[in-house]
Order: sequence, then C-alpha cells, then structure tokens
Amino acid sequence: MSAANPAERTDPTGPTDPTRREGGGRVVFVTGTGTEVGKTVATAAVAASALRAGLRVAVLKPGQTGVAPGEPGDAEEVARLAGPAAGGPGTLTLRELARYPEPLAPDTAARRAGLPCLAAEDVAKEVAALAGRHDLVLVEGAGGLLVRYDEQGRTLADQARAVRELGRPAEVLLVAAAGLGTLSTTALTAEALSARGLPLLGVVVGAWPRSPGLADRCNLTDLPRAAGAPLLGALPERAGLAGDFPALAVAALAPELHGHWDAAAFTAAFTAEHGGAHADEG
Repeated sequence: MSAANPAERTDPTGPTDPTRREGGGRVVFVTGTGTEVGKTVATAAVAASALRAGLRVAVLKPGQTGVAPGEPGDAEEVARLAGPAAGGPGTLTLRELARYPEPLAPDTAARRAGLPCLAAEDVAKEVAALAGRHDLVLVEGAGGLLVRYDEQGRTLADQARAVRELGRPAEVLLVAAAGLGTLSTTALTAEALSARGLPLLGVVVGAWPRSPGLADRCNLTDLPRAAGAPLLGALPERAGLAGDFPALAVAALAPELHGHWDAAAFTAAFTAEHGGAHADEG
C-alpha cells in the first residue's frame, strides 16, 4: 500500500553532496537499539541538516506499522520537522511502501491484516531509484535492526544488503538510548552488522536528557567503544517540539551528518566535572 507524498519536490539543479557515491546518492539506513529511542526524530534531523546544506534528500519508510490509512505516519512526521529546511536547492522527497494498522513487527502486522509482506528486493529497487535522483537517501526501519519484515525472516539488514547487491553502497546509522542498558544493545547491533558485512556509520543519541545521570554521562565515552564507530550526535529530549527544528538538528549533529556538533567537546562538558567515572551496566 503506497502512501501519499505531500512533501515531494524536485530540483535537478541542486548542488551535489561531497559524500555522494559515483553513480548515485549516499544511502543510509537508520535503525535503533529498540523501539522509542528517537529513530524518526533522528531521521528528520539528518534530513533537515542535509537540506540546510542544499542537498536533495529522500526519506523512505519501507513498512509503517501502528497507523491506520489516512493517519499521519513517520514520513509525515519527518515532513513536519524537516520540511521547513527544504527550499532553494534543498528538496525533500518522502516514500512509504507499505502500511499495516497494528503496532507490531511488520511481518506479524502484515499477516494479521491479510496484506502482503515487504520483499527486501522491492525495497532495494526503490532505494536505488531514489538514489539516482537524490544526494542522500535515508531509509528508516521499524524497531531494531533484526525486526522481521517477511515470512522468511528478512530484516532491515537484509534490505541494506540487497541495496549493496545492486552495486550501491549502503551504510547504517544507529540511534541509541542515552542511559543504563544501552551499551549492550549497541554492541549487539554492531556485531550483527559486522557479521553481515554492513558498515556502521556511527551512533546518534536519540534523546539526551535535560538532567543526565551518571550512566548517561559515562555512555558518551563508552558508546563509541561499544559500537566500534563514532558518536555523531546527541539530540535533546523532546527535540520534536523545538520551534526551529532544522537549526536544532544542525547544532546536534556532527559534520559527517552536515551539522557542527563536536563530540569531544560535548563529552568533555558532561564528564570533566564528574572525574571521568564509569558506571557499570546492570
């Protein structure tokens, strides 16, 4: 079931992303260490910062669950947050390939609704088509990396591998929680990606608390170690309510994601006064 695409705009004359791959745009799959870690807001932030840089951006939600026909889904939330950054050379295209009404894993939701599952090959073809017309394609998954999309148990990781099999490099951006318990799920996701030959671009904290505790502060140092990849941003909690979301996005994301956030300075600001102590996860 295809979704409407109210935010689609095209401008073939826009500037080219310096990270754009030969023969197509950069492809980044966005996954999380679990549900409710800020994946959609993080996707919108990366889109907004790229749009502010003048890039042509596409955001694809392969399988939307828990939303009835006609109701706004994650793609519409991205449009609400990142849309104001579009204009001039920066353009935003949204796609949703399938929608299932119950808030379950896509394969379970499809089966219960009597609707077809998403094939990894079909997702890959759509990604490739979008990459041919955009500087950056963001693919937001459902839940964590290994959530099932079809009866064969194929996952977002399989979709990313299918894109790579079409000859288009694909990276994965991991959105993680800030606090206690996040190191294990981050390390497990990184190991799963490595086992599948998928590069982990980095980690973004999806909701940095206003009053971070000991584990939150220590995890700024420990998350990159657990992931084996850099920390590329920390979005403040309730970022989706910001009055100027695109400006917030640029301030909260690293240059690799078209922002100006400094991981070392951010980490130092929250750890120096606490003596660099480390919290044990339980």
